[in-house]
Amino acid sequence: MVIDMDIFIGLMIPFFGTFAGAACVLFMRNALNKQVEKVLLGFASGVMVAASVWSLLLPAIDMSAGYGKFAFVPAAVGFSAGIAFLYGLDKLIPHLHLGGRKPEGIKSSLTKTTMLALAVTLHNIPEGMAVGVVFAGVLSGNQEITMAGAYTLAVGIAIQNFPEGAIISMPMKSNGSRKGRAFAYGALSGAVEPAAAFITILITGVIEKALPFLLAFAAGAMLFVVVEELIPEASADGDSDGATLGFAAGFLIMMILDVTLG
Repeated sequence: MVIDMDIFIGLMIPFFGTFAGAACVLFMRNALNKQVEKVLLGFASGVMVAASVWSLLLPAIDMSAGYGKFAFVPAAVGFSAGIAFLYGLDKLIPHLHLGGRKPEGIKSSLTKTTMLALAVTLHNIPEGMAVGVVFAGVLSGNQEITMAGAYTLAVGIAIQNFPEGAIISMPMKSNGSRKGRAFAYGALSGAVEPAAAFITILITGVIEKALPFLLAFAAGAMLFVVVEELIPEASADGDSDGATLGFAAGFLIMMILDVTLG
């Protein structure tokens, strides 16, 4: 499968969002305001939920129309597999959520900074897969997925990656890391996205008929991250107003982008 420049740029767009967000640590003196952080986490959650529905699950169901009343089966199976996949990674990879005190995953001697970066890297994997599978749909000539729709998803994820890049790099600086190191960790946490996207394209190219399954798989993986990590962090300390408004804004923006451009 040949990947042209348009596809390559599309795969890199989400990484640029993380890179730009992480660069905030080079220019900001203080840590992010907690309320702002909650709004940004809520916003990221809203974007991911809307993208999972309009860019992934609905196209997966539409592609399975030939199954008749059972058109939901590929989407349901793929969605469940995506949840199970991220659940397994969550239990295996040592990581520490933002604001958390107890590391998750297998026991390790990794530093707090490294485990914070691994937490972000972990939930960047399904985002990369989501971008990869929609561009795989474009390459396969599937009529349910357009280049504009694929770029819309990539841009939407890049938008929510910007605050995520800042959210991972700024606390690292606050915890004693140098600015350059905090920026490097934040930026590199996003490098997994184009890698995951490229691998997903290769897999889809080999088993093209599995496209509906893979779309739903990416949706399940993304929603696992939202429910297991982003929403709890955004609603920590019982103050969820900012997170709720951020979620609504992110959901609306991604929905409008997807419907109008997808």
